[in-house]
Amino acid sequence: MSLGGGDLRVERARTAVPPMDSETHPSRSPSPRRRVWRLTPLRLVFSVLFLFLGTFGFLLPGLVLVQSFFDPALNAPGIPQMALQLHRSITPRYARWATARVAAGQVATKIENVSGTEWPLYGSVFYLLGEEQLQAAWEANHALLGEEPRRFARDAIEAAARLVSDPKHATWVRYYWGEDYLQKEDVFYRMLLISALASHRHLTGSDEFLALLRSQTDGLADELSASRSGLLDDYPGQCYPTDVLSAWGAIQRADSVLGTDHSAQIAAAARGFTGAHAAHNGLPPFAAFSPNGQPLDESRGCGNSNACMQALSLWPDLGAKWYSIYERDFWQRDWLAAGFREYLRGTPNGEWGMEVDAGPVIRGNGFAACAFGIAAARSNGRFDHAYPLSLEAIALSWPWPNGRLIIPRVVSNPADAPFIGESAIFYQLTTPVSPAVHTLRHHEGNIPAIVYICLGLYFGVALLFFRRALWTIRPFEKRARPAG
Repeated sequence: MSLGGGDLRVERARTAVPPMDSETHPSRSPSPRRRVWRLTPLRLVFSVLFLFLGTFGFLLPGLVLVQSFFDPALNAPGIPQMALQLHRSITPRYARWATARVAAGQVATKIENVSGTEWPLYGSVFYLLGEEQLQAAWEANHALLGEEPRRFARDAIEAAARLVSDPKHATWVRYYWGEDYLQKEDVFYRMLLISALASHRHLTGSDEFLALLRSQTDGLADELSASRSGLLDDYPGQCYPTDVLSAWGAIQRADSVLGTDHSAQIAAAARGFTGAHAAHNGLPPFAAFSPNGQPLDESRGCGNSNACMQALSLWPDLGAKWYSIYERDFWQRDWLAAGFREYLRGTPNGEWGMEVDAGPVIRGNGFAACAFGIAAARSNGRFDHAYPLSLEAIALSWPWPNGRLIIPRVVSNPADAPFIGESAIFYQLTTPVSPAVHTLRHHEGNIPAIVYICLGLYFGVALLFFRRALWTIRPFEKRARPAG
């Protein structure tokens, strides 16, 4: 053995005990392994829950969105599948809610609670107008639905009309105008009342509200015509021309069921929105001073979309001109999204914000401007705008396969107007092309990236839930106990 230890290492290597194996030492062989599933009752329950959430919460909404890509009625005249699903989904829920609300006398009375006072009526009018438009489409094509819309929706139609005409639901306007709130100005409320009762009469043929409908239609038309500027206030000192325009639209629809004729007054009513009464770009201003019609604000997206979805039926040439200006000054599109701006480009703080009329303003796009923009675009035959706006609305709504739109339901007032979001989209999607339109423009470009992002989120989250479901009951290797 050397001092370096080399011989010692060789000797140890020669005398080292060889490793044991199962043949020479069977009693020390490794225990066999077997795969065992974690199928305890609790784990099985959680696994089923994850599968349910992944399927119904995300996979099927993603498939609903994919189906919408190929719905021809989103890019051409017709009733989209989403509108049919909303009709079936909203109707029974709305009938129960509105009936119970009126019976209980449940109303919001604080005037600063705009969503609690205005939205229950506004949502009811959206629903009624949507059903009226769907009924007209069904009469042209019975294959659209197996059951006539007004038969299926009879209870909801009655409940909506009773809610809008319920005096308790006028508590907030009585605060402003007193007990004669139906005899002077009060344009917004009276416009909603005329719209609801005209739709009820058209859908049911009932004479129940006929006297009230006639008196309000004639009274508001005469009062608007007699005004110096052609404008009246919604609330004292608050005049929004878009609501005055909506009032003329309601009067025109009431004529069709009353047999009356206010066409001469309607033709003259354009004076309230043109010339010195228009904003700098020629569109109706967002607010005005009603005694002389002086604009107090520039035009804004939420008002423009509402004006452009009705103006063609009132003043065809003017309506077409307005939409052209609206497209020029407010339409924007980039790689992420397409939509109508709430404020003119360059307006300070016009890119981001939030208010009760406009809703959220994101990168300039106004929530209300884009939502109502669907109906404005469809009415004007501009499916190059309506198609991407509709897909964005569906993608961002989290559409469940039972026809419910979760995000619009969440952002609605859950206590006083839980269905305004879904009803508004229902109305937008059922809006027909105006008879004044002779040329349709279809969408032929790229779908905005936000739609694909939402689609990826739906399928991606569904995959995560499915993996979690499998992981919860996943098999693992368990070593068997040695024999003996």
